[in-house]
Amino acid sequence: MSLDVAALCDDHAGMISQPYQLYVERTDPAKNMARYYAMEIGPTMFGEACLTRRWGRIGKRGQEKQHVSEREEEAVRLFLDLVKQKRARGYRPRATLRYFQS
Repeated sequence: MSLDVAALCDDHAGMISQPYQLYVERTDPAKNMARYYAMEIGPTMFGEACLTRRWGRIGKRGQEKQHVSEREEEAVRLFLDLVKQKRARGYRPRATLRYFQS
């Protein structure tokens, strides 16, 4: 592309169409298991879609891995596949504690 020619600018080309975030946990006191798994999709500096995964023991830093995709659809497909895998392994949304005033 020549810099002398006016280029059409699409402001939404590098933006993620909607937020994709997940935080799930898997606990089993009998096995001393307390794990978390978190994922989110966000844009990179260059407009690509980046799926960031974090996992480890609850309360610890754990590990992180990033998957960069040219298209958002690829990142979303991987996100949904991982959600299915984690649900099959017993990961569930964190149980929230509610405090009621009496």
